[in-house]
Order: sequence, then C-alpha cells, then structure tokens
Amino acid sequence: MTLEGTKPRVQIYHDYFAIRGGGERLALDLAQALSAELIYGYRTEESYEDSAFPPRHKDLRMGQLKRIVGAASVALAPAFAAQQGYALGAEARVFSGVAAPFAAPAADKAGVNIFYCHTPPRFLYDQKDFFRERSRGVKRIGLDVVGPVFRRAYEHAVGRMHVIVANSENIRSRIRRHLRRDSVVVYPPVDTHGFRWEPAQGYYLSTARLTPLKRIATIIDAFRAMPDQKLVIASGGDDETRLKARAEGAGNITFVGWTSDDELRALIAGAIATIYIPIEEDFGMSPVESMAAGKPVIGVAEGGVLETVQPGETGLLLPASPGVSDLIKAVKALPAERALGMRQACEARAAEFGAAKFADSMRAIVSQAIEDRALQV
Repeated sequence: MTLEGTKPRVQIYHDYFAIRGGGERLALDLAQALSAELIYGYRTEESYEDSAFPPRHKDLRMGQLKRIVGAASVALAPAFAAQQGYALGAEARVFSGVAAPFAAPAADKAGVNIFYCHTPPRFLYDQKDFFRERSRGVKRIGLDVVGPVFRRAYEHAVGRMHVIVANSENIRSRIRRHLRRDSVVVYPPVDTHGFRWEPAQGYYLSTARLTPLKRIATIIDAFRAMPDQKLVIASGGDDETRLKARAEGAGNITFVGWTSDDELRALIAGAIATIYIPIEEDFGMSPVESMAAGKPVIGVAEGGVLETVQPGETGLLLPASPGVSDLIKAVKALPAERALGMRQACEARAAEFGAAKFADSMRAIVSQAIEDRALQV
C-alpha cells in the first residue's frame, strides 16, 4: 500500500502555532508532504500566514484557555483528548507536540497512531528541577501537584502510539530512557534551497529564542567584553526584557526581534557566522539553516548540535556548559576569512537535511505503518 496509490486519509495533530518556530514549520511541512488535514489548539498573529496552512485545517480555538491556565501543554491536553472521536476513521494520525498525543484514540482497530517526538517534555523529565527553580507561586505548586499527574497521563497517551519517530539520535536516546520505547530517527526538514550566501557584513548572528535554555545571556556577556565585534539578535521570547537590560549600553549589540522568513534569511546570509549554544538542544534547525547559507556555526558540544555541526569543518563547538571565555575564544578563532573558507563544507552538510528527504522518509513510515496495521486486523 502506498500513499500515492491509495491516498489514505491522514491527519496531523499539533499543539499550537504561537510563533514562526521550527516545530510549527515541521507540522506544516508534514501536512503538505502527506496531503493531510491539520488540527491544532490555537494560532496567533505572530505565527505563519494563512497561505502556509493546508486547505483542510481545524483550529480548536483554545488560545484563551491557555492564557487562563498559563501552561499550554496542560491546558490543551483535555481539548485534544476530546478530539479522539474526530480522529476515528483516519487511516493514519501523526501527532506533534506535548498535548496533541492526547487525541490518539485507543479503540480504533484500523487506524494507526504515529508520534513525531521533538522531545519528552523537559519540565516532566530530566530538566524538571531547572523549570521548578525558575517558577514561583502558583506555577511552582502546579508543577509539584499537577506535574506527576500529567506525566502519567502523557505516558498513557504515548502508549497508544504504534510508531514513534524521533527528531534526532539525541531524542531517540531520551525516548528510550524516559518513555521506554524505541523509535526511528527522521531529522526535521530544512528548506535548504531558500537560503543563499552573501559576503559577510561584519556581524555575528543569534536566532535562538530568548529563553534561559538558549544561553543568550552568555552570548551577550561575551560580546559586551568584545566591543569591536558586532552581534545581531534576531528573535523574541519570555526573557526579552531582561536580556535587553543586560545588553544596555553595548553599542555593538542589536536586537531586531522576530522577523519574516525573508528578513531572517537575509540576516543569515550577511553574517560572518551564527552562534547557537543552547542547553541540551533536542535537534536545532538553526545551525542547518546557517550552513545552508554557507555560514559556519559556533555551537556547543551538547544535544542535537553534535549531530549537525562538524567541528573544524562547518563551525566550532564550545565545551559542554560553556562560559563566557569559551565563546570569546571561539569568536576570535572564527573571523570572516576563516568562516569564508568553510562555505562549501557548510552547504554540503546542510543538503543532508533537506525537506525532500524528510518528506520521503515520513511518507515511507506512514505507508509502512498503515500496511503493518492492516495485517493485524
């Protein structure tokens, strides 16, 4: 049975579209690759435009609930669970996110449930202490009281999956450790053809979200100590106010906020190199986008970055848990001239993560899962 020949009815369930992020882009690419209907919790103006969505899509319009409860995953889980009846009858259902898997029906003997896992929720597993330390009041109580209950419910939902797809070997290992399930790795898609190389315009670029997990404070502190080097930060996030205050007075640091896709590509094209040093990143599409434009990456020897950046060839890797001095040393070791010499290797490496390869892999997985399920009924 093939998708092309029989065109099985496929549904994609994704938590929500709040920003123009990699997870959001993946859900849209999945819907296109599988000619699927897309069901999601809510959508904001900061996310993708109407033209990016498939012809068939269903907005559960749960944004207000998220704002009231304050935790998107917990708030949206019941809303997705209520979609189990709607999901019945689809030949294949692909789930992306933390709340979306709650829509997976258990009673459907014919349909197949496939989970594309970006990561087991960090706030429930290996980084729960990190999140708890940064929570106060009701939010901390919620993590302590609701967290264990939600974790059991989440694991029950994942237990209804027939196939689990991990977005990297790093996440495959975490799935095995925390959820006790095996998975197959399919790297997220990157539109490598949408990026271009241009001569460097004298700045380094950070595109990571402004949250503590992305170590933006370390990047800011490093460039405050290097007033002769320019840094552009192209993103937004919960820590924006605090990080702007941290950079105040540094004339070499510029915040441009969230940008359009075209604006972001132009910023990457004109950079000397990009800087991406998150804490144990699941996969990280930003380094691949940078390399697609022929720009090397100053990354960190943690998580999914180890699977994309080739040290000495397509960038440099800081040691795990890097300090400000480590980043200063790397920036000085990667001037424009050396970065230019990495251009061809960067472009070749990025091509290995193209959107076409992702689409082909996911079509094959869905087709095989449908075929295997049919033999069991």
